[in-house]
Amino acid sequence: MTDSGSAEPQPAGGGGPRVPVTSQLRFWLILLLVTLICVYLLRSVLLPFVAGMAVAYLLDPVCDRLERWKLSRTWATTVVTFCFVLICVIVLLLVIPAVVSQVVTFVERAPDYLAAIQREIAALLESVRDRLDPGTEEKLQSVLRSSADKLFTWATGVLGGIVSGGVAFFNFVALVVITPVVAFYLLRDWDRMVAKADDWLPRRHQDTIRRLAKEVDETLAGFLRGQGAVCLSLAVFYAIGLTIVGLDFGLVVGLIAGFLSFIPYVGSMVGLVLSVGLALAQFDDWLSIALVAVVFFVGQAIEGNVLTPKLVGDRVGLHPVWVMFALLAGGALFGFVGILLAVPVAAVVGVGVRFAFSQYRLSPYYTGHEDEAP
Repeated sequence: MTDSGSAEPQPAGGGGPRVPVTSQLRFWLILLLVTLICVYLLRSVLLPFVAGMAVAYLLDPVCDRLERWKLSRTWATTVVTFCFVLICVIVLLLVIPAVVSQVVTFVERAPDYLAAIQREIAALLESVRDRLDPGTEEKLQSVLRSSADKLFTWATGVLGGIVSGGVAFFNFVALVVITPVVAFYLLRDWDRMVAKADDWLPRRHQDTIRRLAKEVDETLAGFLRGQGAVCLSLAVFYAIGLTIVGLDFGLVVGLIAGFLSFIPYVGSMVGLVLSVGLALAQFDDWLSIALVAVVFFVGQAIEGNVLTPKLVGDRVGLHPVWVMFALLAGGALFGFVGILLAVPVAAVVGVGVRFAFSQYRLSPYYTGHEDEAP
């Protein structure tokens, strides 16, 4: 007769012995590796599909609300997708022509701005010439001019590529055409896909995975919807503020700064440097330059004291440094697709790490006693 204390526990649904933990771990690691390889190899064509999935995820609560109002899932999806596309088209028709015009004008005026900045550098060096020896002055002037040349060459190259690049245009067209179609079908079948994924969960760990998935969903939804609203608000504020103070290309700089605010602290810093640099080249009086800087200081104060506490809150659980690392790593490894996937992956990893630490604190590795482990 077998000793009950050494008997192998059986799964709830019957069957043979449990699969060893090492085999399960090996299976999931291989699956993860295959997935990463596929994403890396297909990264050039995945953009509209990943974007469509992100749109479907963000709009699913709206469809659920329409369903509660007695609309079928297909009709709810049709109404939501149509409204989303209509809003995007209106925004594109209103904003894109002005943005393209300002970018083209900036590329044409870049040499003049570079010369103006070099004159400002020369004037600054003139003011401190008495405190520098000739050798140090020459080296400093050479370094500043070289840095300005490289900065403007890089900026004009990037902006020129965005405007005239055939590949970028093709990707933009694919994004505009394919993304709404992908979003529609994913949104229509969202609940069924979630139910099917739930049915595929390992039976032994089903409740734990459901709890972690709910936590990931709350973290991801709170960050994406909240931070998205923050970025949109800041983009509008910066664009209007810089245009009011008279900065050339204020619309473009404001939109760039606002949307880069998705990366904590990066948007405001990039926008401040770009706008002050353009202001130095454009204005002759320090008051106008100071007003440009004030726009960003006010925007930062509004973001930190009003927008982020109200729209994002403290329940998200994604540290700004972790978000910055995830976005940079995703962009370096997988391009723009990696940037889109960075925040969801960061949310999953963050929840997984917190769960792992909670299990560690309950294990004998932490307590130091085998009999204290649950």
